[in-house]
Amino acid sequence: MSRAAGDVHILPYSRVVGQDELKLALELNHVVPRIGGVLMAGARGTAKSTLVRAFALMAHSELPVTLPINATDDRVLGGWELDALIRGETRPQPGLLEDADDKGLLYIDEVNLLDDHLVNIILDVVSTGVLSVQREGLATAKYLSFGLVGTMNPEEGGLRPQLLDRFGLMAAAEQLDVDARHRMIRTVLDFEEELGKEGSGWLAEAGRDDTATRERLESARDRVPRTQVPDRIVRLCAEAAERVDAVGQRGEIVATLAARALAALEGSDRVQPGHLLRVLPMALRHRRPETAHGGTFDWGPDDRARVKDLFDTL
Repeated sequence: MSRAAGDVHILPYSRVVGQDELKLALELNHVVPRIGGVLMAGARGTAKSTLVRAFALMAHSELPVTLPINATDDRVLGGWELDALIRGETRPQPGLLEDADDKGLLYIDEVNLLDDHLVNIILDVVSTGVLSVQREGLATAKYLSFGLVGTMNPEEGGLRPQLLDRFGLMAAAEQLDVDARHRMIRTVLDFEEELGKEGSGWLAEAGRDDTATRERLESARDRVPRTQVPDRIVRLCAEAAERVDAVGQRGEIVATLAARALAALEGSDRVQPGHLLRVLPMALRHRRPETAHGGTFDWGPDDRARVKDLFDTL
């Protein structure tokens, strides 16, 4: 099993119980980074942070770069090394965004509590791939590429609609039923027991499963350019976005990218309606008018009913 910085005791990605939508969103964004990041919403204690860290170890063999809530512009964008300035020297100090470029993933926990100004800057870099800094005698432009994951608890406040829209996909954490809770507790106990054992078969098997998942994701990345998107799928996506009154056009673009990523993950050479139907909630739930004005992030029976007949005849 891949570990970063020595002994990192994180439950393996392949052993995280449930949260299938969160996992799918992370995997789709990894396969097609142009999706533009994942926002994971859910109550406290729903394994959001554990899942992000486990995914980073599985996909990048590194823990994600984590952005603290009290981060300053200098810490995020980079600035000057303080010790060097004291000596009268000017030496650039890389920021967290450059660290994320090296390690592959930037994680913003409780993104809804972060300063909107910084969130907007980060989303701009993810969208354009360019970090441009012009201030305090520092003028640089660097090309950066990294995955972005933000988590939030809606009970603690929301994000402005403009920022919600900038996240490509939004996935909602599920509440586990009794059987899943049982499996989760058993898994955590087994993991903690196996950590102290040399040559643990449990950890070795989990490591093999994580390696297989990483190889599957990388193969899907290679297949994406050869995965066709028929025009009927593009039309279907536009009609679905119109049915749910999606604000702007980013939602249907992201839905098409995500459906293509899902088709590549499943080894299909072209996007099918079923691929699109599965990703619609993640691409459109945070772009509905009611969500933008503080409504729920749920994709419920009414939302499914709005688009159901579009897919029934296919």
